[in-house]
Amino acid sequence: MAQEINILTAVVKKARQNDGNAQGWLYGQYSKAMFNICIRMTGNRADAEDVLQESFLIAFKSLHQLKVEQHFGGWLRKIVINECIRYSKKVFYWDEWEADKHDSPQDEETEWWQHVKLEHIHRQVKNLPEGCRQVFNLFVLEDYSHKQIAENLGITEGTSKSQYHRARQLLKEKIVKQLQTDGQV
Repeated sequence: MAQEINILTAVVKKARQNDGNAQGWLYGQYSKAMFNICIRMTGNRADAEDVLQESFLIAFKSLHQLKVEQHFGGWLRKIVINECIRYSKKVFYWDEWEADKHDSPQDEETEWWQHVKLEHIHRQVKNLPEGCRQVFNLFVLEDYSHKQIAENLGITEGTSKSQYHRARQLLKEKIVKQLQTDGQV
């Protein structure tokens, strides 16, 4: 573990000096995980690849701002998520929902998904409408609060909560329907 940290520290220092090999090594180490975030957030491969590339360009240009080399992965993850959010602001149209005009999301039973394979859930998350997918990913996978989501996406907290509730409903409907079609329910 200490050796891995020393390697990462040395590579980040070289990458900071525009060393192409060091930047290539960092890309190789982190691109798959960061691509997975991008694909979840954008919903399609082409946009995910674009956001990923832009994120790495920003990271390499901003390496001088990274204070602790060992934190490169978390620092890069924040850049990727911010680029995904920037992308969504540019591409998605958000319907504003007022919390007092709509039923508030109610807690649902959760047992229906406990025996569902992760592949089924992942496939259906990618097929959610853009707004639902963005909010769902930020809330569930990136651990953002609805307040943070609202601030980052330029929407109201009520819209964030409504989009999350809608995403849960759509996921449940689609997954249960697919499982019934496959004869698994």
